[in-house]
Amino acid sequence: MVELSFPTDSRGVSPVIGVILMVALTVILATVLGTVVLDFASGLSEQPPQAAFGYERNDADEITITHVSGDQIDNNRVRITVDGDEVYPDDSDAAVSKTGWDSPIEAGDTVDIEHTDADGGDTVRIIWQNPSGQSANTLSTWQWPQG
Repeated sequence: MVELSFPTDSRGVSPVIGVILMVALTVILATVLGTVVLDFASGLSEQPPQAAFGYERNDADEITITHVSGDQIDNNRVRITVDGDEVYPDDSDAAVSKTGWDSPIEAGDTVDIEHTDADGGDTVRIIWQNPSGQSANTLSTWQWPQG
């Protein structure tokens, strides 16, 4: 009778499989991490401009807003509200935005806002909309004076 013997020593195969599994795990981990980091970076939004505004009351229903200093601002990204209601200047035309400012809004630029329903204590806000559309920031606030 002939006895068949098969090698039972599989020690050479085990390290090779271990290395292949470690490389595969590293590639998968790097892919997942890279995707998360790139997706996070694309979600970062543009920072709001830094600007200072001055307010002057002309009469009971009208104020002049002046961009005093700071960054230039795209006029299409700005809204002006009085107590939550968006307001528009009376003299705006097709050449200017709905806020009445030319673009870009620079230091020294002014706009007159009339709001017949303004009461003392109403809050005037200049709001900047992020280009991504995901957020808005209040650049400046001012309280409408009494009387």
